[in-house]
Amino acid sequence: EVDLPVGFYKFYQKLHSEFVDRWINLKQARKRVLEMAHRGKLPDYLPPSEATQADWRIELPDYLKDQRNQMTGPADDAELVVKMLNSGAPGVMIDLEDSMANYWENLERGINNAISALHEELSYYDFKRDMKVPIFSSNRTAAIVRVRGLHISQGGIIPGELTSASMYDTARIAFGVDRTKLRHNLTFYIPKSESAEEALFWRDLFQRIEELLGWEKNYIKCFALIESHPIAYQMEEFIYNLRDYLVGLNLGRWDYMASLIHFNFEDPQWVLPDRNTIPHDVAFFQTLRHLMVEICHKRGILAIGGMTALFPNRQNAELNERALKVLEADKRNEAEIGMDGAWTGHPDQNEVAVKQFPYPNQLHVRKQIDRYPNLRIPPEGIGKKTLAGTRAAIRTVIRY
Repeated sequence: EVDLPVGFYKFYQKLHSEFVDRWINLKQARKRVLEMAHRGKLPDYLPPSEATQADWRIELPDYLKDQRNQMTGPADDAELVVKMLNSGAPGVMIDLEDSMANYWENLERGINNAISALHEELSYYDFKRDMKVPIFSSNRTAAIVRVRGLHISQGGIIPGELTSASMYDTARIAFGVDRTKLRHNLTFYIPKSESAEEALFWRDLFQRIEELLGWEKNYIKCFALIESHPIAYQMEEFIYNLRDYLVGLNLGRWDYMASLIHFNFEDPQWVLPDRNTIPHDVAFFQTLRHLMVEICHKRGILAIGGMTALFPNRQNAELNERALKVLEADKRNEAEIGMDGAWTGHPDQNEVAVKQFPYPNQLHVRKQIDRYPNLRIPPEGIGKKTLAGTRAAIRTVIRY
């Protein structure tokens, strides 16, 4: 038994009854695509369509025109959320997904923190300074909430049934916010999409939430992560299907790399080396970056780069310097490709990341590239495969 806000259950019951079958069907479709890949039919581009051939563009809202750095961190850590929002980063992603253990108490704390942060009412107590630290009144950061992915189920809400964790998180945030306290449109991050068909699910879910809450159409906005191998072939179709709400794509490269391994499971050349030995400009990433930038800018939305794996360390000057140099090179590469911003996970990374991007955005950057490039360029001659690296990966999983 769980405590829910007054009126939320009735609101959510309508969404669940209308969308649960579609959610189940989408999960089954994912399973079929993976099974086909393991039988030799790998993901590929879709035939030309209105999505790829017609002349259409998305109008980017003013509050998102500068997203040169989006800082990310777990929603259940109030201190970190406040520090991120006070860091001066153009954007902050308050995360209910990968950086937070999927546990009910964490989730509820995270949702409540996210709503308070969107209202700019969240604070934490600094025991060293013996004072409460609020979100600065001068804050102009765009606050974005990442919900859990469609692959995750949520129990304990609908008696005797599982529901979509994505839908639950989105609905709880939308139901819980007071729009008079929001500085900009309610904005979400959608993780781990695998097909353009899933964009229609999100489109219809956002529309229905707006209807039930009496909001104007297209008030909700969203970014989507490109972090599965199949969606890389359907980016333009995904944008088209979600064009009333979508404002940008983000390359979630570590998840994308895991997905590449997953879909090429039977191919020994996709047993990748230790993660921290794979260069940031490896061909299979670089090709996808170029393609994503071209598609996003063609359609008027932002292309955001991925997370750098090495974080600063204030207690270790040598490691700190190395981490910031890696960050600088990584973000400069993304900026030179034409991306509009980056992801970071530490307040000390913001200044370095923003400096690598010469303009608030680079929507003007268009390059003549192959529209249908090979997204499975074999990773030959890169990195190292070590026992220590394998153990480190296993330890990370266990700790998580």
